Amino acid sequence: MNDPFVTTEWLAANLSDPNVVVLDGSWHMPNAARNAQADYLAGHIPGAVFFDIDGVADTDSALPHMLPSPAAFAHMVGALGIADTMTIVIYDEIGLFSAPRVWWTFKTMGAMDVRILSGGGPQWRAEKRPTETGLVARPKQVFNAAFDASRVADFDTVRARSQDGTSQITDARPAQRFHAEAPEPRKGLRAGHIPGSTNLPVSLLTEAGQLKSPGQLAVLFAERGIALDQPLITTCGSGITAATLALAAERAGAKTVAVYDGSWTEWGSRTDAEVET
Repeated sequence: MNDPFVTTEWLAANLSDPNVVVLDGSWHMPNAARNAQADYLAGHIPGAVFFDIDGVADTDSALPHMLPSPAAFAHMVGALGIADTMTIVIYDEIGLFSAPRVWWTFKTMGAMDVRILSGGGPQWRAEKRPTETGLVARPKQVFNAAFDASRVADFDTVRARSQDGTSQITDARPAQRFHAEAPEPRKGLRAGHIPGSTNLPVSLLTEAGQLKSPGQLAVLFAERGIALDQPLITTCGSGITAATLALAAERAGAKTVAVYDGSWTEWGSRTDAEVET
């Protein structure tokens, strides 16, 4: 794949380009005492628009931040001033945590050029680059959605692949949660993992807020018996770090990767879903 990352130097030089739109895609776990939108209002990269992962979503679903329909997505991001033809640069304030989810969402919806800021907000700030406060409003744009269904896996697909083994399933949650040795952060979920799935915690994929090199990532996948030349479905708690795992797999050379959008929030809450510990 083409390098999905841009450097802080590149972004600083291209901030004034009308074809470049910057998105703060920060999101935090439910048990984290942080409000991403409040942090954005207090300071963000100049011109950056806040992308609300929980808002630009299927709000009729009982599951968190599920993908909206392509038409609904096009309407919502067009109102934010984002066109499908723009260069979309996404960052988050952890370094590399939720930005890949936004990257995956735009790629799934057919955006032509989607990038992630290497090092994210922390690197931008560490280099003492400028920030601004308040809400950024951009002129409305037209986003022509072209949904790529191959990038998304639903419950029925994951259950079928779990049973027939024709796709590998890899879970980005911490090992303790995967093995039912620690409770889930969301109430009402059983502990454990999807039968036949492997565990590759997202914490192993990054270093100092940046994704490891393609070679390092390939070794991590190989160590867990994950064949990058075979179809892969990634999963996690609610579809956030599953996108980071998908990004890492593609960077390491995988060709066919789908994200289980409902992830463990859906699987662990369904009585018709088998669970292994």
